[in-house]
Amino acid sequence: MSSKIKVKRICEYCGNSFEAKTTVTKYCSHRCNSRAYKAQAKGIKIERSNLETLDRVLLPIEALQAKDYLNINEACSLIGVSRMTLHRLIKSNKLNASYIGRKVIIKRTELDRLLQ
Repeated sequence: MSSKIKVKRICEYCGNSFEAKTTVTKYCSHRCNSRAYKAQAKGIKIERSNLETLDRVLLPIEALQAKDYLNINEACSLIGVSRMTLHRLIKSNKLNASYIGRKVIIKRTELDRLLQ
């Protein structure tokens, strides 16, 4: 048993009007259907990639917030300033730091004190 209905529809991909044989048809051709599917799959992949990138960016910051002592690079990335700015703060005694050899160590509590 076949239906002889003809439904005027507009393709969701290309926007052209066509006559559909069912009420659930969304696309005018197999080509538009394939292209719409590929565009949807591409959007899902891009969204997944963006979330993965965001997780990778936030992971180091969360790890830095858990540490008690930070080096210059870690402190710079945590508070968002340059190395020179951090060195200036240490020289002007606005930020207390300890030296182990040539390595500079900064307590997290000192950074919190500085930012408040």
